Amino acid sequence: MMEFILAKYNYWICILLMMIGFYAVIVKKNLVKKIIGLNIFQTAVFLFYISVAKVTGGTAPIYTEGAAVYDNPLPHVLILTAIVVAVSTTAVALAIIILIKKAFGTVEEDRIIEMLELNNDK
Repeated sequence: MMEFILAKYNYWICILLMMIGFYAVIVKKNLVKKIIGLNIFQTAVFLFYISVAKVTGGTAPIYTEGAAVYDNPLPHVLILTAIVVAVSTTAVALAIIILIKKAFGTVEEDRIIEMLELNNDK
């Protein structure tokens, strides 16, 4: 049983990173820290997806004599696209956080909600 768990260490690392990112998004009140948590979570998903693509005993998907099992290249290509989307999303989120900082003078979620509630009460 212990060998089975240790053989899947890459999946345990992905789960750990996902939980760290999820914790940061849920618990942290600073908007920049929430974005960092999302990036950690995304990275864990990327690692998981690439781990699933690896085939035991597989070779590069290039035709050679004697190669019977190939690794699947599609997940790697999709992850490249996902990385570009993740960087773009992060850039837009940080730009929005800059606008929030200019408008409210803070990036703390609690303080922003308090300010919005005070404005709605008037």
